[in-house]
Amino acid sequence: MDFTYDDEQDALRDAVRGLIGKAYSDYENRRRTVGDDPGFDEKVWAQMAEMGLLGLPFGEDDGGVGAGPVEIAIVCQELGRVIAPEPYLATVVLAGGLVSAVATAEQRAEVLGAVAAGESVLAFAHTEAGGPRWSPGAHATKAAADGDSWTLTGTKDAVIAGARADRLVVSAVLPDGGTGLFLVEGDASGLERTSYAVFDGGRAARVVLDGTPATPLGQVGLDVTSSIATVLDITRVMAANEALGGMETQLRATTEYLKSRKQFGVTLNTFQALTFRAADMYTSLELTHSLVDWATMVVAAAQESGDTSAVADAAAQVGLQVSRAGRHVGQEAIQLHGGIGMTAEYRVGMVTAHLTVLDHLYGDGAHHQRTLSERLTDHGAIDPLTVGA
Repeated sequence: MDFTYDDEQDALRDAVRGLIGKAYSDYENRRRTVGDDPGFDEKVWAQMAEMGLLGLPFGEDDGGVGAGPVEIAIVCQELGRVIAPEPYLATVVLAGGLVSAVATAEQRAEVLGAVAAGESVLAFAHTEAGGPRWSPGAHATKAAADGDSWTLTGTKDAVIAGARADRLVVSAVLPDGGTGLFLVEGDASGLERTSYAVFDGGRAARVVLDGTPATPLGQVGLDVTSSIATVLDITRVMAANEALGGMETQLRATTEYLKSRKQFGVTLNTFQALTFRAADMYTSLELTHSLVDWATMVVAAAQESGDTSAVADAAAQVGLQVSRAGRHVGQEAIQLHGGIGMTAEYRVGMVTAHLTVLDHLYGDGAHHQRTLSERLTDHGAIDPLTVGA
């Protein structure tokens, strides 16, 4: 399996790094940007649209570019390097991916075309307080039909970019059971959105729907739980790419700090114990890099084969690795920097906070470990005392 980028992918990486790096290489720019709603830079978002980044995953008929998972992964890694606050994962990969997966051709052209052009921000309103965490199904939010009209009632929380979104993709329990997806306009009646800051400085929202008018996405009344599960798995793989970019930043910052900071008249990298800890960080990062690249290639192959089970397995494996490695690299980066690593004015600590947010949004290590463990029942039991007998 070839993990090297071709010339076009290298050019994409350089272009994204040039745009995002210019915007947030100065960490203070990021701190100022997330200080108020909407929590990201509208100008940078427009520039991403002009570059074609917001339409990368969508088909050309839907106003997009038709690029593959590898290209999306490149963008996510570059965003992760500077923990850019633009809601690329939430709007393009997750909400946009759901529209691509279940909507009609007319809906895709209208909704995704506006996203690709930077004219509309989408958000996926799915998580519900008290419901099973990271489940693909809705639980408490209900959809009701009155003739051809639909309304939604319920509360969603931790909706990334939910207060800024021009449209919401909302999951709800259908009258006959199962989970449906609905499109809700940002100015719909009975819709209340409350913005708040999460601990990496980004913005999320609590969304309350009270008889809110909604438009079904795709076939009316169809249970799309499996489609939601697959898009969530793809998002987990892309979140792993974003986390990888952040971990690379932490290792680079830590090694540079060890080579420049002095104690007792010598630089910190003189002390063997600290160098060993940095080497352990490198080992965690390289193992994660290999698994992230593999999982991305699995998603790319699944686009051709339609093997969603392979995507689910790859998402769980890479999610477990990133959860563990992110905690290890983040904690060591903070420890090796000392007190400065804990401050909000320093990037290292905030990258660790962002890795934790990704962990909580899309499934932590314990969740992925349970998922992988449950699949062990697919295999027969072997008595080690009888092997070779």
